[in-house]
Amino acid sequence: MLVQDRAVPKSPKPPQIRKLPTVQPNRLSEPKNLDFSAWVPDNCYRIVTILVLILTIAAVFFIYSSTNTAFLLCLQSETQSAVDSISLPQINWNSIKPVPDRTSPYANFRSEQWVVVSVSNYPSDALKKMVKIKGWQVLAIGNSRTPSDWSLKGAIFLSLDMQANLGFRVVDHLPYDSYVRKSVGYLFAIQHGAKKIFDADDRGEVIDNDLGKHFDVELVGEGARQEVILQYSHDNPYRTVVNPYIHFGQRSVWPRGLPLENVGDFGHEEFYTEVFGGKQFIQQGISNGLPDVDSVFYFTRKSGLEAFDIRFDEHAPKVAFPQGMMVPLNSFNTLYHSSAFWALMLPVSVSTMASDVLRGYWGQRLLWEIGGNVAVYPPTVHRYDRIEAYPFSEEKDLHVNVGRLIKFLVSWRSNKHRLFEKILELSYAMVEEGFWTEQDLKFTAAWLQDLVAVGYQQPRLMTLELDRPRANIGHGDRKEYIPQKLPSVHLAVEETGVVSSEIGNLIRWRKNFGNIVLIMFCNGPVERTALEWRLLYGRVFKTVVIFSVQKNSDLAIEEGQLDQFYKHLPKIFDRFSSADGFLFLEDDTVLNYWNLLQADKTKLWITDKVSMSWSTASTKGSSDWYSKQAELVRKVVSTMPVHFQVNYREAVRSDQSLTICSSEIFYIPRRFVADFVDLVNLVGHLDIHQKVSIPMFFLSMDSPQNFDSVLSTMVYKPEAQSANSSSTHYSAHAPAVHPWKVSSEQEFIKLIRIMGEGDPLLTELV
Repeated sequence: MLVQDRAVPKSPKPPQIRKLPTVQPNRLSEPKNLDFSAWVPDNCYRIVTILVLILTIAAVFFIYSSTNTAFLLCLQSETQSAVDSISLPQINWNSIKPVPDRTSPYANFRSEQWVVVSVSNYPSDALKKMVKIKGWQVLAIGNSRTPSDWSLKGAIFLSLDMQANLGFRVVDHLPYDSYVRKSVGYLFAIQHGAKKIFDADDRGEVIDNDLGKHFDVELVGEGARQEVILQYSHDNPYRTVVNPYIHFGQRSVWPRGLPLENVGDFGHEEFYTEVFGGKQFIQQGISNGLPDVDSVFYFTRKSGLEAFDIRFDEHAPKVAFPQGMMVPLNSFNTLYHSSAFWALMLPVSVSTMASDVLRGYWGQRLLWEIGGNVAVYPPTVHRYDRIEAYPFSEEKDLHVNVGRLIKFLVSWRSNKHRLFEKILELSYAMVEEGFWTEQDLKFTAAWLQDLVAVGYQQPRLMTLELDRPRANIGHGDRKEYIPQKLPSVHLAVEETGVVSSEIGNLIRWRKNFGNIVLIMFCNGPVERTALEWRLLYGRVFKTVVIFSVQKNSDLAIEEGQLDQFYKHLPKIFDRFSSADGFLFLEDDTVLNYWNLLQADKTKLWITDKVSMSWSTASTKGSSDWYSKQAELVRKVVSTMPVHFQVNYREAVRSDQSLTICSSEIFYIPRRFVADFVDLVNLVGHLDIHQKVSIPMFFLSMDSPQNFDSVLSTMVYKPEAQSANSSSTHYSAHAPAVHPWKVSSEQEFIKLIRIMGEGDPLLTELV
């Protein structure tokens, strides 16, 4: 609740005291009569003035001591009154008048099977295919971003104006530019005879263009599949939420809406139970291609260069969930039967990426009250990844509240005797608990009244199984099913395995290095390793820029020469002008990024304390190359501005010595970028080698005592010693390891396995 600023009560201003003329005392004058009866009338104004001053001072002290208390009491009073002002809506269900369709061209149209989709752009290819699904009517819901001339043959389109004229109460509560306007579409479909509603997304193509092939469209009657359904075990009553992707072969993927603390629960089920079909009123489909994942997965599990194309096991059996156990649901690929139409309401007071997930958990809890359950089905649609950033801010309601919400819902109970009364009561309780605002309580009341107005009959209540003693699961009741372990393609590298509890570390690393650009120079065959390097380091850094001696546009490999690579860096600095820093790395050096968290990203990093990497050579009697390089260095130093030259000469005392650094790894923070560019410009066209220029630049930019020493403990072995024993000198406790050659996918797999000691999540890549 917002509290307006209030002015602190001011103390009354004391009256101005009239200044009397000064009278010089006369020592020789007669003493005045001290009679009290005469003194009081003569000094009345003095008495009044003194009393006023005393009262003013007392008032000031009183106000000062009570201001904070008064303000807090006022704030507390207003807050309490605001909470008290939220009341449970009282609705006379028998007085709700029907709302027929009198304004749309479809007043007399009826269909039992509807596909409801929100549209913001012109019809997609997926939507054009969807209108051809036999027996299903597509209903497209427009918003403020939808083109005014939107049209698709075979689809019913409801513009904002048409929605406003339908007479539904919910319209007054809906934002103009959001997909949650689908709530109007749900009511319209119910009004026009809907028995099943497929909640869809306009980029999801129904596999084989046949919803009946994947979902249980018929639950009763001749067309119903009379079968038992595999069900998660209720053996552990404290297990309240499940990642269904594991059941369908993808243990390393998790759905949007799964609490992050549950991401590490990657093991398959020890056993299942079974339940009779016919009560799965909400059926959640799995999406191939881009499944419904959250921004944490999207940002930490891929580079922005490639689209996701994740596949699930199409032969895995559908699976149901017992009361007390929940699963994330979405509005992209979900079938609702009429008994659960009330659960289609999309909240309006939460962020857009949280609305359908909160709806799903809210609806699941209420579904238990009518004896229904949720089932998840094998891949039903294929959604294409448009490589668009998933806004983390739009999921804030998920990551902050979803775990607490699930616990609250499982423990919530109601004594109401009708479903709609329970729905209102739960919506009110969710306002009290802060999961949504009073706006959604009012929206719920409008939604339920609109349901009655379009002729919907609320289902009957059933005894809640949660309150019954749980039956023991006998050996014969246990059903075993071991999910497949399917590969997922991430940047053309097959990924299998599990997501461990180390996901929190990955998020922490990404947060720390997410605005650092990694610049790699590959000496090896880039066509075999470039994508692997991007996969490995792109999970952590802002981006990975790769150079090699040969350009490869298909792999986004830029051309450069290592011996003067420093001359390419200013262009990269300009390209990523908002980056916090730039880390250079050669492909023969392994970076253990998990050991760099304590490094100061505002300081220079280099291997000046690694003796085999950093050395000083005397130019007396040395080879021509050393002498020529030393002469070029002296030439550049002589033209340096005073601050560069003073730093350099303080570090290098003799003109007869040459500092050399192998420069396989170094870091330049943003605050030194301009200095680095100035030094590159001073070198100009001079042929100074990278191994000479980099130490010269670093010694000129700052004093070595100010360098961060994070790289001082790196493992650095001579090439000859490590040629046949690279795996033996690797250490997960070092910030970096040199040398390590990777020239093929097999060698990359070997590297990933050994790095898994420091980052266990890497083991899922092999």
